[in-house]
Amino acid sequence: MSKASLIVDNLSVDFAAGSARKSVVRHVSFRVEPGRAVALVGESGSGKSVTARSLVGLAGAGAIVSATRLSYGDRDLRALSQRQWREIRGRDIGFVLQDALVSLDPLRTIGAEIEEALAAHGWGDRASRRRRAQDLLRSVGIPDPDIRALQRSDELSGGLRQRALIATALALDPAIVIADEPTTALDSTVQAQIVALLSAIKEKGHGLLIISHDLHLVSKLADEVVVMHHGDVVEQGPVSDVLAKPRHAYTRALLDAMPGRHPRRRRPIARDREEQASSLPETVLDVRDLTKTFDGPAGSARLAVDKVSFSIQRGRTLGIVGESGSGKTTVARIALGLVTPDEGEIAFAGRPWVASTGRGPRVSEADRRPYRRDLSVIYQDPLSSFDPRWTVGQILSDALQAAGLARKDQARRIADLLAKVRLPIEIADRWPLNLSGGQRQRVAIARALAANPKVVICDEPVSALDVSVQAQVLDLLADLQEELGIAYLFISHDLGVIRQISDDVLVMQSGRAVEQGATEQVFSAPAHPFTKALLQAAS
Repeated sequence: MSKASLIVDNLSVDFAAGSARKSVVRHVSFRVEPGRAVALVGESGSGKSVTARSLVGLAGAGAIVSATRLSYGDRDLRALSQRQWREIRGRDIGFVLQDALVSLDPLRTIGAEIEEALAAHGWGDRASRRRRAQDLLRSVGIPDPDIRALQRSDELSGGLRQRALIATALALDPAIVIADEPTTALDSTVQAQIVALLSAIKEKGHGLLIISHDLHLVSKLADEVVVMHHGDVVEQGPVSDVLAKPRHAYTRALLDAMPGRHPRRRRPIARDREEQASSLPETVLDVRDLTKTFDGPAGSARLAVDKVSFSIQRGRTLGIVGESGSGKTTVARIALGLVTPDEGEIAFAGRPWVASTGRGPRVSEADRRPYRRDLSVIYQDPLSSFDPRWTVGQILSDALQAAGLARKDQARRIADLLAKVRLPIEIADRWPLNLSGGQRQRVAIARALAANPKVVICDEPVSALDVSVQAQVLDLLADLQEELGIAYLFISHDLGVIRQISDDVLVMQSGRAVEQGATEQVFSAPAHPFTKALLQAAS
């Protein structure tokens, strides 16, 4: 392996569209040296990902990249052909993309994905590539790598997909590894594994460039940090100096917005909602002994949920936390009535909602339909859940129509929903693709509120957002709960987020609920070894 450095001096990136030209990165300089890690941090739109993609020839259509110096070792990267870039990418500079679901081929197994990266550079024969793929999956913390290698990306949890993507980038043992949000979708224990893996890579003499909004990750891994805001570097230096004694107000705001730094806020439910809310059963979602097994590859079976029970009260939040593949999302899908459990039952607002065949007559969708509007959901990736042909106004109108609101009343209600989630009415005429991540998530929340639900299931609703937007969305959800009396089932791998938003917490491991109780009690005095390990990994 070459011990070469990646040198970036006075990098600027503009995008041209016709006669218009937009500057998105201006005068960025840093060095990624052997055995050292540099972190680029900042909010969405700060230019950090464009900077990283420019270093591997993937800045995008219409990009105009300029630099006083842009080199890897003695090779000038400013004027390479696409063929020359393909030779460098993967072999010399590995690149971990942010969105694993989009980046992995949905038609191939993840084992085949890694093997192709090896074959493209002439590495080994078919048998050795298969062994190398399984070794890489094991090294990034994927359990049962021989089985997982036979699965496609859509058969894996978000965390497992992200680890598979990291394994692909590491396949050829590149000298420089660029990782764009490498732990965004990962729980604390797997984050710790990935941090340990990247640390080991650095100790072997590789250079790392980390792009992240997770300042906790940056503090553990980086030697130098570059803080970007709207395309400019506002602060730069040793990570110990910048994070401990930030000079710029923007850096201080990023640090202050880290989840878990502020206590859970509780205010009384608004008086004008109390009388209506008091007519609801105190327990709005009652889950008893859920069990679900899925068929796996090669005739195997996987127990995804094993006798899980919990309840949620009106106006309260239950946070579910656990590793990827622990069963969190399966529990949510069962609660939504999208998956039928092998055993167990759910009552919603005092009515049968979900039942296995072993618990008496199965509850059909026709039975649920009159009450479906009372249970809503906010997904991890709002963009993929929106119809790309619809504007924000049309998305909300569709939700209101499904809730039975007359068309003549929809414009007023759309304006009210956008105001509730702190968005201007002009957003109604825009397409979600043209919104920021935080704006899209607010639209998803507005859609979830359209039918005045009693319970909202939140499946990783802030995991893809940078820390300042996370803080805004969490505060918004808390405000809406206090105003409307909504109960949340909040699923997250991020312990800081869970601590900030939840009244109670349930910890899952391998499909089982290993600990549950009041959030502060569980966090301050965990009883189960797995909970202790999660908290230790996040510290």
